[in-house]
Amino acid sequence: MATEIERKFLLANDAWRALVSRSIHYRQGYLNSDAHSSVRIRVSDDTAKINIKSATIGAQRQEYEYDIPANDAHELLSTLCHKPLIEKVRHLVPIGAHTWEIDEFAGENQGLIVAEIELRHVDEAFDKPDWLGQEVTEEIRYYNNQLAKHPYSTWSSA
Repeated sequence: MATEIERKFLLANDAWRALVSRSIHYRQGYLNSDAHSSVRIRVSDDTAKINIKSATIGAQRQEYEYDIPANDAHELLSTLCHKPLIEKVRHLVPIGAHTWEIDEFAGENQGLIVAEIELRHVDEAFDKPDWLGQEVTEEIRYYNNQLAKHPYSTWSSA
C-alpha cells in the first residue's frame, strides 16, 4: 500500500521566500471527492498525473499516483473535473534533511498560503523554521479537495 505522511502549516511571515529553490505552477481538479476518497487530475509545468487519495484526516493517508498524457489531463480538467479548479504555485524550500512545499494559491483561493512537509514516518523529527505558523494538518478546510468545494474566498473568517 502506498502511504503519504504529510503535515500542513500556515505561515507566520514571508521570510521563506528568500529560500525558494524552485517554483512549479499547478492546475488541478477533482473527478470525485467523497467520504472515502478523492480522484484528482493535476498538470504541472512538465507532467500530468492522476492521483487517488483516501479521505482520511490527519498526517497519514493512502495515496496512489500515475502519469497520464498531458492532452488527456487538460481535457479532463476542462470537461469532467468539478469547478473551480485549484490553481497554485508550489515553492520548494530546502531546510535541513527535508524540502518544504509552500503552496501559494490563486484564483478563488487567492490569499491562502500553506506549507507542507512530507515525512517518512508519523513521528519523524523535522526542523521548524521561524517562518512556520500554526499547524493545520487536522483541519479539513485546508485540504485541496475541500478548497475545490469551499474556496478560501468564501470563508467567513480565514
